[in-house]
Amino acid sequence: MHLRRRSLLLAAAATPVAAAVPAQAAAHRGPLVIGHRGAAGWRPEHTASAYTYGVQTGADWIEPDLVPTKDHVLVVRHENEISQTTDVAAHPEFAGRRTTKTVDGRSVTGWFTEDFTLAELKTLRAVERLPLVRNRNTVFDGRDEILTFQEVVDLARGLSKAYGRTVAVFPETKHPTYFRGIGLELEPRLASAIRRNRLTARECVVQSFEPSSLRRMTGLGVPLWQALGTTGGPYDQPSLTYRDMMTPAGLAKIASYADWIGPDKSSLIGTSVLADAHAAGLRVGPYTFRAENQFLPAQFRRGSGANDFGDAFAEYALYYGLGVDAVVTDFPDLAVMARRSL
Repeated sequence: MHLRRRSLLLAAAATPVAAAVPAQAAAHRGPLVIGHRGAAGWRPEHTASAYTYGVQTGADWIEPDLVPTKDHVLVVRHENEISQTTDVAAHPEFAGRRTTKTVDGRSVTGWFTEDFTLAELKTLRAVERLPLVRNRNTVFDGRDEILTFQEVVDLARGLSKAYGRTVAVFPETKHPTYFRGIGLELEPRLASAIRRNRLTARECVVQSFEPSSLRRMTGLGVPLWQALGTTGGPYDQPSLTYRDMMTPAGLAKIASYADWIGPDKSSLIGTSVLADAHAAGLRVGPYTFRAENQFLPAQFRRGSGANDFGDAFAEYALYYGLGVDAVVTDFPDLAVMARRSL
């Protein structure tokens, strides 16, 4: 990493804010709070601003989604198609890169990280992915560059030092089968970064929706997290469904290679998934907790607008009461406040 860039990241980590959580708050009891793409409810996702704000307000882990560049560097974007999360469309020099690809069986049109070198991606700036939902975040459009995974590791360590507690990184391998098919494997680069940075089990947890990706990450000394969807199944195992994976037999199989499951939060209501997972020795971290009405169960919505804030605290109380081990949230500050009430 360029020394100037690293200096900027560490300076951001050391900047205090009024909402910062004191070091002693690290000795909490209750579920871990995982900042989904940082603090995506308050800042454009996967940016230094989002990660820093998430940790400043209490997140225990921060989540970078990983995709590769053309020169095989792991960068942090929700998807490899970047038209919704960057200003790439405003760069006429890249107009010819717009194309259509099939990714995990879906036709996707736009600009893709694997068609850009890291140097080219560094000329772009991040924007809010959901401007109609989170218009407040658009004020930050254009302020943050695209981060590499290494820069997120450096930032997490800088934040850990600044706030006197260990902040873990929670990388997800995105579309690993697709990238393996085009010669840009994610797992060897991620494994190399974990070893190079000597990341411990307290500093890193690797997640994926694809079991074969996680199996490629065993032996590194860091926990593995099997993410689970609500429909269909993992792309790398066409005959397997997420429903199958959440049965007692399926959970026992997951426990043979992973330490956590990350189901959609709806999968835990009215089911035995949480109890069955705990019986199998797995920890459970449901996703994704958000404050806007459209993302909340009907009983927790307030007001008439889909994007008005509802009673997010009541939803956290429900899941904390169920006994989850972590929550994955766009609003880590709210999750921490709810946890304190325990």
